[in-house]
Amino acid sequence: MSIAAPDIPATARLQLSGDALVANWRALNRFSGAASAGAAVKADAYGLGALPVVQKLLDAGCQDFFVANWQEAREIEAIAAGKASISVLNGVREEDMAFAVKSSAKPVLNSIEQILRWSTTSLPCDVMINSGMNRLGINPGDLGHGCIANLDIDLAMSHLASADEDCKQNTDQLAKYLSALIDLQYKRSSFANSAGIMLGTDYHFDVTRPGLSLYGGKPRPELADQIQQVATPQAQILQVRHVRPGDKIGYNAKYIADRDLRIAILAMGYADGYLRGFSNKGCFLADGGKLRVIGRVSMDLTAIDLTQAPKLEEGDWVDCDYDLPEASRISGLSQYELITGLGQRLPRIWQ
Repeated sequence: MSIAAPDIPATARLQLSGDALVANWRALNRFSGAASAGAAVKADAYGLGALPVVQKLLDAGCQDFFVANWQEAREIEAIAAGKASISVLNGVREEDMAFAVKSSAKPVLNSIEQILRWSTTSLPCDVMINSGMNRLGINPGDLGHGCIANLDIDLAMSHLASADEDCKQNTDQLAKYLSALIDLQYKRSSFANSAGIMLGTDYHFDVTRPGLSLYGGKPRPELADQIQQVATPQAQILQVRHVRPGDKIGYNAKYIADRDLRIAILAMGYADGYLRGFSNKGCFLADGGKLRVIGRVSMDLTAIDLTQAPKLEEGDWVDCDYDLPEASRISGLSQYELITGLGQRLPRIWQ
């Protein structure tokens, strides 16, 4: 007779708001005008969990999902089949073909080699056009290749490199993309990411592809009051300490107390994605107070000043101040790194 292992509650966790996620998608869909907003759910939905994210967005009406590779497509295709399309942005390698030809997902073809590989089938696909980012994508001059005429292309897409800035590259890419579409046979077109949606109707086409802003990111100022925070890391207090003036806190004595302080040691560190860029800069929240990070963030532990929440004790929980634009400003990391880098030992708890 086997004995079930006891449940061990986590000492840090990630609270996720399904209402905020859906509200963000609906806002981005509205900003997309006549276009419909899809959803980039690659990298496990930016680290928040692809299956629950896809299910919530399906229920909200999303009909196009974008993943990076075929492993990610396999994870979500059972719940999306017959309800929405899945596009695999990295295309199709020879090693992918055995699975890809049986999958309901479509490859986004990025090279002549991938086109030749896929043209042995009669299955639908998408095509990525390189409009100037020079990452993945077919150069416009290669779109006249004879093998392309035989493809059943659903989405003809490209990708903006600098949509979070007001710069000439945006209009240059738009002109190249429009020119490339002229002689291509396709069903739908797609160009704008989260930031690109806010560049206006010229960038919307048929389908937009928001990613970061679904999960609380705000790559352009126009989104500042429109996008809600989805992810809030929380940590439990492992120990409360009293330190005196002159006491050193953490590795390399990066903080030295200048007065008597009551501090808490939290069960969260850079192994959980709360990175060293928050050392002496980050903030936690509890009881209406802001609790500043003091000293260097460790692998599993972070120290905070309890001055503004003096009643906190060992075992209490605090919220991490993780508004993505502000956390990016403080840490020097991009909003993308902050959301995708949250550690997997934090259980994802959807509300």
